[in-house]
Amino acid sequence: MNRRIFGAALGAAATPAAGRQIRVALLTHADGPHLSAYIPALADTPEVAAVALSDPGGKNVAAARKALGPRLSAVYQSPAELVRQEKVDLALVTMEAKLAPPAIHAALDAGCHVMAEKPACVQLADFEALAAKAKARNRHLMLALANRVDPHFLEMLRIVQGGLIGKVYGVELHIIADQTRLTRPAYHKTWVAQKARAGGGHLIWLGIHWLDLAMYLTKSKIREVAGFTGNAGGQPIDTEDSAAVAMRFDNGALGTITSGYYLDKGYHSMIKVWGSHGWAEMRKHGGPGVEWYSTREAAPIIHRVNKDNEPSGYTPFVQKVVRAAAGLEPPPLTTADSLEALKVVFAAYRAAETGRTVVV
Repeated sequence: MNRRIFGAALGAAATPAAGRQIRVALLTHADGPHLSAYIPALADTPEVAAVALSDPGGKNVAAARKALGPRLSAVYQSPAELVRQEKVDLALVTMEAKLAPPAIHAALDAGCHVMAEKPACVQLADFEALAAKAKARNRHLMLALANRVDPHFLEMLRIVQGGLIGKVYGVELHIIADQTRLTRPAYHKTWVAQKARAGGGHLIWLGIHWLDLAMYLTKSKIREVAGFTGNAGGQPIDTEDSAAVAMRFDNGALGTITSGYYLDKGYHSMIKVWGSHGWAEMRKHGGPGVEWYSTREAAPIIHRVNKDNEPSGYTPFVQKVVRAAAGLEPPPLTTADSLEALKVVFAAYRAAETGRTVVV
Protein backbone atom coordinates (compact mmCIF):
# COMPACT_ATOMS: atom_id res chain seq x y z
CA MET A 1 0.00 0.00 0.00
CA ASN A 2 1.57 3.27 -1.15
CA ARG A 3 0.95 5.77 1.60
CA ARG A 4 2.63 7.67 4.37
CA ILE A 5 1.04 7.96 7.78
CA PHE A 6 0.97 11.15 9.83
CA GLY A 7 -0.37 10.51 13.29
CA ALA A 8 -3.06 7.91 13.75
CA ALA A 9 -4.59 6.04 10.87
CA LEU A 10 -7.86 7.51 9.72
CA GLY A 11 -9.80 4.60 11.11
CA ALA A 12 -8.39 5.43 14.54
CA ALA A 13 -9.00 9.18 14.32
CA ALA A 14 -10.97 11.16 16.86
CA THR A 15 -14.28 9.49 17.54
CA PRO A 16 -17.16 11.58 16.14
CA ALA A 17 -19.02 13.29 18.98
CA ALA A 18 -22.66 12.22 18.77
CA GLY A 19 -22.39 12.13 14.97
CA ARG A 20 -21.23 15.75 14.83
CA GLN A 21 -17.77 15.08 13.39
CA ILE A 22 -16.94 13.36 10.12
CA ARG A 23 -13.92 12.05 8.25
CA VAL A 24 -13.02 13.79 5.00
CA ALA A 25 -11.04 12.76 1.93
CA LEU A 26 -9.26 15.54 0.06
CA LEU A 27 -8.74 14.30 -3.51
CA THR A 28 -6.42 16.51 -5.52
CA HIS A 29 -3.10 16.79 -7.39
CA ALA A 30 -0.31 19.27 -8.05
CA ASP A 31 -2.51 21.66 -10.03
CA GLY A 32 -5.69 21.26 -7.99
CA PRO A 33 -7.55 24.58 -7.87
CA HIS A 34 -8.20 26.63 -4.74
CA LEU A 35 -6.22 24.37 -2.44
CA SER A 36 -4.92 27.44 -0.62
CA ALA A 37 -8.54 28.04 0.39
CA TYR A 38 -9.79 24.48 0.86
CA ILE A 39 -7.05 23.22 3.17
CA PRO A 40 -7.46 26.08 5.70
CA ALA A 41 -11.23 25.74 5.39
CA LEU A 42 -11.03 22.10 6.48
CA ALA A 43 -8.70 23.09 9.30
CA ASP A 44 -11.20 25.73 10.46
CA THR A 45 -14.20 23.39 10.42
CA PRO A 46 -14.82 21.87 13.87
CA GLU A 47 -16.96 19.06 12.46
CA VAL A 48 -13.92 17.62 10.62
CA ALA A 49 -12.45 14.83 12.74
CA ALA A 50 -9.69 13.80 10.30
CA VAL A 51 -8.57 14.28 6.72
CA ALA A 52 -6.97 11.74 4.37
CA LEU A 53 -5.21 13.22 1.37
CA SER A 54 -4.84 11.82 -2.15
CA ASP A 55 -2.01 13.78 -3.78
CA PRO A 56 0.06 12.03 -6.49
CA GLY A 57 3.60 13.33 -6.21
CA GLY A 58 2.99 14.83 -2.78
CA LYS A 59 3.22 18.51 -3.74
CA ASN A 60 0.49 19.55 -1.31
CA VAL A 61 1.46 17.38 1.66
CA ALA A 62 3.50 20.04 3.47
CA ALA A 63 0.76 22.65 3.25
CA ALA A 64 -1.87 20.15 4.41
CA ARG A 65 0.30 18.97 7.28
CA LYS A 66 1.01 22.53 8.41
CA ALA A 67 -2.68 23.52 8.39
CA LEU A 68 -4.25 20.31 9.64
CA GLY A 69 -1.63 19.01 12.06
CA PRO A 70 -2.58 15.63 13.53
CA ARG A 71 -5.91 15.71 11.71
CA LEU A 72 -4.00 14.86 8.51
CA SER A 73 -4.14 11.11 9.00
CA ALA A 74 -2.87 9.53 5.80
CA VAL A 75 -1.55 10.35 2.34
CA TYR A 76 -2.27 8.24 -0.74
CA GLN A 77 -1.15 8.32 -4.35
CA SER A 78 -4.61 7.90 -5.89
CA PRO A 79 -8.26 8.62 -5.04
CA ALA A 80 -9.26 5.02 -5.68
CA GLU A 81 -6.68 3.73 -3.23
CA LEU A 82 -7.74 6.19 -0.57
CA VAL A 83 -11.44 5.39 -0.66
CA ARG A 84 -10.68 1.68 -0.86
CA GLN A 85 -8.52 1.77 2.28
CA GLU A 86 -10.22 4.42 4.42
CA LYS A 87 -13.75 4.95 5.69
CA VAL A 88 -14.63 8.57 4.94
CA ASP A 89 -17.93 10.43 4.95
CA LEU A 90 -17.19 13.29 2.56
CA ALA A 91 -14.82 13.65 -0.39
CA LEU A 92 -13.67 17.13 -1.34
CA VAL A 93 -12.55 16.79 -4.96
CA THR A 94 -10.49 19.61 -6.41
CA MET A 95 -8.99 18.37 -9.66
CA GLU A 96 -8.53 19.17 -13.31
CA ALA A 97 -11.97 18.94 -14.90
CA LYS A 98 -11.02 16.03 -17.17
CA LEU A 99 -9.59 14.04 -14.26
CA ALA A 100 -12.39 14.66 -11.78
CA PRO A 101 -15.15 12.21 -12.89
CA PRO A 102 -13.28 8.97 -12.07
CA ALA A 103 -12.39 10.31 -8.62
CA ILE A 104 -16.00 11.32 -7.96
CA HIS A 105 -17.26 7.93 -9.15
CA ALA A 106 -14.87 6.21 -6.75
CA ALA A 107 -16.00 8.40 -3.85
CA LEU A 108 -19.69 7.81 -4.55
CA ASP A 109 -19.10 4.07 -4.93
CA ALA A 110 -17.49 4.15 -1.48
CA GLY A 111 -20.58 5.79 -0.01
CA CYS A 112 -19.17 9.32 0.33
CA HIS A 113 -20.94 12.60 -0.07
CA VAL A 114 -18.98 14.74 -2.55
CA MET A 115 -18.13 18.39 -2.94
CA ALA A 116 -16.40 18.97 -6.27
CA GLU A 117 -14.61 21.99 -7.66
CA LYS A 118 -16.43 23.12 -10.77
CA PRO A 119 -16.80 22.15 -13.52
CA ALA A 120 -15.85 18.56 -12.51
CA CYS A 121 -16.26 17.37 -16.12
CA VAL A 122 -15.50 18.34 -19.71
CA GLN A 123 -18.81 17.15 -21.12
CA LEU A 124 -22.28 17.20 -19.63
CA ALA A 125 -22.87 13.45 -19.99
CA ASP A 126 -20.07 12.76 -17.51
CA PHE A 127 -21.71 14.82 -14.79
CA GLU A 128 -25.16 13.48 -15.60
CA ALA A 129 -23.84 9.98 -14.87
CA LEU A 130 -22.35 11.21 -11.60
CA ALA A 131 -25.61 12.91 -10.62
CA ALA A 132 -27.57 9.73 -11.35
CA LYS A 133 -25.18 7.71 -9.19
CA ALA A 134 -25.40 10.22 -6.34
CA LYS A 135 -29.19 10.08 -6.45
CA ALA A 136 -29.21 6.26 -6.52
CA ARG A 137 -26.91 6.15 -3.50
CA ASN A 138 -28.69 8.95 -1.64
CA ARG A 139 -25.50 11.01 -1.47
CA HIS A 140 -25.01 14.75 -1.88
CA LEU A 141 -23.00 15.82 -4.95
CA MET A 142 -22.31 19.54 -4.68
CA LEU A 143 -20.34 21.77 -7.01
CA ALA A 144 -18.22 24.39 -5.25
CA LEU A 145 -20.50 27.34 -6.00
CA ALA A 146 -19.48 29.18 -2.86
CA ASN A 147 -21.08 32.54 -3.65
CA ARG A 148 -24.36 31.08 -2.38
CA VAL A 149 -23.24 31.87 1.15
CA ASP A 150 -21.83 35.36 0.45
CA PRO A 151 -23.36 37.96 2.84
CA HIS A 152 -24.23 40.35 0.02
CA PHE A 153 -25.97 37.61 -1.91
CA LEU A 154 -27.89 36.48 1.17
CA GLU A 155 -29.18 40.05 1.47
CA MET A 156 -30.30 39.92 -2.17
CA LEU A 157 -32.00 36.61 -1.46
CA ARG A 158 -33.85 38.13 1.48
CA ILE A 159 -35.09 41.02 -0.66
CA VAL A 160 -36.14 39.07 -3.75
CA GLN A 161 -37.54 36.00 -2.01
CA GLY A 162 -39.17 38.20 0.62
CA GLY A 163 -41.37 39.68 -2.10
CA LEU A 164 -40.10 43.24 -1.69
CA ILE A 165 -39.72 43.74 -5.45
CA GLY A 166 -42.69 41.57 -6.45
CA LYS A 167 -42.76 39.24 -9.43
CA VAL A 168 -39.41 38.94 -11.20
CA TYR A 169 -39.44 40.42 -14.71
CA GLY A 170 -35.79 40.53 -15.74
CA VAL A 171 -32.23 39.72 -14.65
CA GLU A 172 -28.92 41.26 -15.69
CA LEU A 173 -25.61 39.65 -14.73
CA HIS A 174 -21.95 40.29 -15.30
CA ILE A 175 -18.83 38.74 -13.85
CA ILE A 176 -15.56 40.13 -15.21
CA ALA A 177 -12.02 39.12 -14.24
CA ASP A 178 -8.56 40.15 -15.42
CA GLN A 179 -7.18 39.58 -18.90
CA THR A 180 -3.67 39.88 -17.44
CA ARG A 181 -3.49 36.25 -16.34
CA LEU A 182 -4.19 35.13 -19.91
CA THR A 183 -1.11 36.98 -21.23
CA ARG A 184 1.35 34.89 -19.21
CA PRO A 185 3.08 32.00 -21.03
CA ALA A 186 2.84 29.87 -17.90
CA TYR A 187 -0.97 30.24 -17.98
CA HIS A 188 -1.10 29.03 -21.59
CA LYS A 189 0.26 25.67 -20.42
CA THR A 190 -2.26 25.17 -17.60
CA TRP A 191 -5.26 22.89 -17.88
CA VAL A 192 -7.72 25.79 -17.51
CA ALA A 193 -6.44 27.22 -20.82
CA GLN A 194 -7.15 24.01 -22.75
CA LYS A 195 -10.72 23.14 -23.66
CA ALA A 196 -10.06 19.39 -23.83
CA ARG A 197 -8.97 19.48 -20.19
CA ALA A 198 -11.20 22.25 -18.80
CA GLY A 199 -14.44 21.90 -20.76
CA GLY A 200 -14.49 25.61 -21.56
CA GLY A 201 -13.21 28.97 -20.44
CA HIS A 202 -14.53 31.92 -18.46
CA LEU A 203 -18.18 30.89 -18.61
CA ILE A 204 -17.64 27.42 -17.13
CA TRP A 205 -15.03 28.64 -14.65
CA LEU A 206 -16.51 31.94 -13.37
CA GLY A 207 -19.75 32.69 -15.20
CA ILE A 208 -21.27 29.49 -13.81
CA HIS A 209 -21.30 31.08 -10.34
CA TRP A 210 -23.57 33.90 -11.48
CA LEU A 211 -25.81 31.62 -13.52
CA ASP A 212 -26.36 29.48 -10.44
CA LEU A 213 -27.05 32.56 -8.30
CA ALA A 214 -29.59 33.85 -10.81
CA MET A 215 -31.57 30.60 -10.66
CA TYR A 216 -31.29 30.34 -6.89
CA LEU A 217 -32.29 33.98 -6.43
CA THR A 218 -35.36 33.78 -8.67
CA LYS A 219 -36.29 30.19 -7.75
CA SER A 220 -36.62 29.68 -11.49
CA LYS A 221 -34.64 27.55 -13.91
CA ILE A 222 -33.10 28.82 -17.13
CA ARG A 223 -34.88 27.01 -19.94
CA GLU A 224 -33.58 28.60 -23.18
CA VAL A 225 -30.29 30.28 -24.10
CA ALA A 226 -28.78 32.04 -27.09
CA GLY A 227 -25.42 33.75 -27.31
CA PHE A 228 -21.83 34.05 -28.37
CA THR A 229 -18.38 33.09 -27.10
CA GLY A 230 -15.03 34.31 -28.33
CA ASN A 231 -11.39 35.12 -27.72
CA ALA A 232 -11.42 38.90 -27.42
CA GLY A 233 -7.86 39.19 -26.14
CA GLY A 234 -6.36 37.01 -28.86
CA GLN A 235 -4.18 34.99 -26.52
CA PRO A 236 -2.94 31.53 -27.63
CA ILE A 237 -5.59 29.56 -25.76
CA ASP A 238 -8.49 27.51 -27.10
CA THR A 239 -10.96 28.39 -24.33
CA GLU A 240 -13.20 31.45 -24.49
CA ASP A 241 -12.21 34.61 -22.67
CA SER A 242 -15.56 36.20 -23.46
CA ALA A 243 -19.19 35.11 -23.46
CA ALA A 244 -22.48 36.95 -23.85
CA VAL A 245 -25.67 34.94 -23.28
CA ALA A 246 -29.38 35.74 -23.36
CA MET A 247 -31.66 33.57 -21.22
CA ARG A 248 -35.33 32.74 -20.72
CA PHE A 249 -36.36 31.54 -17.27
CA ASP A 250 -39.22 29.13 -16.68
CA ASN A 251 -41.17 31.83 -14.80
CA GLY A 252 -41.22 33.95 -17.96
CA ALA A 253 -38.45 36.33 -16.94
CA LEU A 254 -35.66 37.18 -19.38
CA GLY A 255 -32.01 37.76 -18.58
CA THR A 256 -28.50 38.33 -19.86
CA ILE A 257 -24.98 37.55 -18.68
CA THR A 258 -21.64 39.00 -19.75
CA SER A 259 -18.80 36.73 -18.66
CA GLY A 260 -15.22 37.58 -19.56
CA TYR A 261 -11.58 38.29 -18.88
CA TYR A 262 -11.31 42.02 -19.65
CA LEU A 263 -9.62 43.89 -16.77
CA ASP A 264 -6.02 44.65 -15.90
CA LYS A 265 -6.61 43.37 -12.35
CA GLY A 266 -9.38 42.47 -9.94
CA TYR A 267 -13.05 41.83 -10.65
CA HIS A 268 -16.21 43.65 -11.64
CA SER A 269 -19.49 41.91 -10.89
CA MET A 270 -23.19 42.65 -10.76
CA ILE A 271 -26.51 40.93 -10.28
CA LYS A 272 -29.58 43.09 -10.92
CA VAL A 273 -33.19 41.94 -10.72
CA TRP A 274 -36.21 43.97 -11.83
CA GLY A 275 -39.65 43.10 -10.53
CA SER A 276 -43.25 44.26 -10.60
CA HIS A 277 -42.69 46.35 -7.45
CA GLY A 278 -39.09 47.50 -7.73
CA TRP A 279 -35.56 46.32 -8.22
CA ALA A 280 -32.50 45.01 -6.35
CA GLU A 281 -28.84 45.12 -7.32
CA MET A 282 -25.68 43.55 -5.92
CA ARG A 283 -22.17 44.72 -6.76
CA LYS A 284 -19.90 42.45 -4.78
CA HIS A 285 -16.57 43.62 -6.16
CA GLY A 286 -15.73 47.27 -5.59
CA GLY A 287 -19.34 48.43 -5.54
CA PRO A 288 -21.80 49.72 -2.94
CA GLY A 289 -22.87 46.24 -1.83
CA VAL A 290 -26.64 45.87 -2.23
CA GLU A 291 -29.16 48.51 -3.31
CA TRP A 292 -32.90 48.04 -3.61
CA TYR A 293 -36.10 49.97 -4.21
CA SER A 294 -39.68 48.86 -3.57
CA THR A 295 -42.95 50.51 -4.48
CA ARG A 296 -44.54 48.44 -1.73
CA GLU A 297 -43.23 51.00 0.73
CA ALA A 298 -45.44 53.96 1.58
CA ALA A 299 -42.61 56.33 0.63
CA PRO A 300 -40.24 54.39 -1.65
CA ILE A 301 -36.56 55.18 -1.36
CA ILE A 302 -33.35 53.55 -2.57
CA HIS A 303 -31.94 51.45 0.25
CA ARG A 304 -28.21 50.81 0.43
CA VAL A 305 -26.87 47.90 2.46
CA ASN A 306 -23.10 47.42 2.57
CA LYS A 307 -22.78 44.12 4.37
CA ASP A 308 -19.63 43.01 6.13
CA ASN A 309 -18.13 40.73 3.50
CA GLU A 310 -17.22 38.13 6.12
CA PRO A 311 -17.75 35.31 6.41
CA SER A 312 -17.54 34.76 2.67
CA GLY A 313 -15.49 32.68 0.26
CA TYR A 314 -14.76 29.01 0.58
CA THR A 315 -14.45 28.57 4.35
CA PRO A 316 -18.14 29.12 5.22
CA PHE A 317 -19.16 27.11 2.17
CA VAL A 318 -16.94 24.16 3.12
CA GLN A 319 -18.27 24.36 6.66
CA LYS A 320 -21.84 24.10 5.41
CA VAL A 321 -20.90 21.20 3.13
CA VAL A 322 -19.31 19.35 6.04
CA ARG A 323 -22.32 19.98 8.26
CA ALA A 324 -24.60 18.69 5.50
CA ALA A 325 -22.50 15.53 5.16
CA ALA A 326 -22.75 15.12 8.93
CA GLY A 327 -26.53 15.36 8.73
CA LEU A 328 -26.64 18.60 10.70
CA GLU A 329 -28.20 20.87 8.08
CA PRO A 330 -29.37 20.85 4.45
CA PRO A 331 -26.68 21.14 1.76
CA PRO A 332 -25.93 24.65 0.43
CA LEU A 333 -26.96 23.33 -2.98
CA THR A 334 -28.29 20.02 -4.22
CA THR A 335 -27.09 17.58 -6.83
CA ALA A 336 -29.91 18.81 -9.06
CA ASP A 337 -28.79 22.43 -8.59
CA SER A 338 -25.24 21.50 -9.55
CA LEU A 339 -26.38 19.65 -12.65
CA GLU A 340 -28.69 22.49 -13.66
CA ALA A 341 -25.85 25.04 -13.63
CA LEU A 342 -23.74 22.83 -15.89
CA LYS A 343 -26.68 22.22 -18.22
CA VAL A 344 -27.00 25.96 -18.76
CA VAL A 345 -23.29 26.41 -19.47
CA PHE A 346 -23.11 23.56 -21.98
CA ALA A 347 -26.35 24.74 -23.62
CA ALA A 348 -24.77 28.18 -24.01
CA TYR A 349 -21.74 26.61 -25.68
CA ARG A 350 -24.03 24.76 -28.10
CA ALA A 351 -25.92 27.96 -28.83
CA ALA A 352 -22.68 29.77 -29.61
CA GLU A 353 -21.44 26.95 -31.84
CA THR A 354 -24.67 26.58 -33.80
CA GLY A 355 -25.95 30.15 -33.85
CA ARG A 356 -29.32 28.86 -32.61
CA THR A 357 -31.39 29.16 -29.48
CA VAL A 358 -30.92 26.02 -27.39
CA VAL A 359 -33.40 24.50 -24.95
CA VAL A 360 -31.68 23.59 -21.70
